[in-house]
Amino acid sequence: MKQGDKQGGNIPIRVTGSKELGADKMARNTATFDANAPRLRKPSWIRVRLPAGNAVASLKTRLRERELVTVCEEASCPNIHECFSKGTATFMILGEVCTRRCSFCDVAHGRPLPPDPKEPEQLARTVKDMKLRYIVITSVDRDDLRDGGAGHFAECIDRTREINPGIRIEVLVPDFRGKGKLERALDVLAGSPPDVFNHNIETVSPLYRNVRPGADYWWSLDLLKQFKARHPDIPTKSGIMLGLGETREQVDQALRDLRKHDVDMITIGQYLQPTPHHHPVMRYWTPEEFESLAKFGYGLGFTHMASGPLVRSSYHADISAEATGVVPRDFTP
Repeated sequence: MKQGDKQGGNIPIRVTGSKELGADKMARNTATFDANAPRLRKPSWIRVRLPAGNAVASLKTRLRERELVTVCEEASCPNIHECFSKGTATFMILGEVCTRRCSFCDVAHGRPLPPDPKEPEQLARTVKDMKLRYIVITSVDRDDLRDGGAGHFAECIDRTREINPGIRIEVLVPDFRGKGKLERALDVLAGSPPDVFNHNIETVSPLYRNVRPGADYWWSLDLLKQFKARHPDIPTKSGIMLGLGETREQVDQALRDLRKHDVDMITIGQYLQPTPHHHPVMRYWTPEEFESLAKFGYGLGFTHMASGPLVRSSYHADISAEATGVVPRDFTP
């Protein structure tokens, strides 16, 4: 595939990129987890009861018509039936191919296509058709782009607001890691700030090499802190997964680190192994342990803690926003 100018000077030709999943994606991963570890039996609190109706198929058809992708599908989220049945989704822009090989993630790795110039308009029109009041926009990591995709985020935010007056927008961004990239990304987003700024640290610091190769714990924390310094009135948010081998003491320290970096809201959920080739589940944390972490987080000063086995970073994002005042409880755009 010809990528054209990776620094964004020329518009590259849109041709099919490469895409690796499962074993192919993990074959060159630098993580050193035990791929042969026995698979743990899922406890009763992990089982998901599917709702009646065919809302998932119906919404998927609508999304494909607009050439849109949702992280709900690409990341095999366990809440997809609940969210889709209510006509909500987290939109994943910049394609479905990621430039990283994280050992926990089911999103494909490979060489992504250039950003689609039609995507901001398609997203805005779909939000209007679905009559949504609150959306989350996220993306894969785009290390091939000079600004990490921040400019495309801004275009999506601006066009969605133009067509949907009063809409509230949360972004769940990648880490914009690379020389000068974070500063460029923050400069771009300063002109089109979201209503909530979310970036997941995903796991505790000691596990980064095996869980998030290519990422850096302190870089992610600095991204959150720098955005907050520029936009003190916009809530910041992050999330972590449990079950990758972390200890309670390490999770507590991660929450302390997040609070010291001025993060307002936290999501904590149970990691679920997407394929046998990904990082194994080392332990299933109990609902009582998740409740204990929520209590600990509120004690640190977080304004909202969403902590439970099936919680994901975008799950009930509108409810989290209501708790912080971003969305009035009687809000209708």
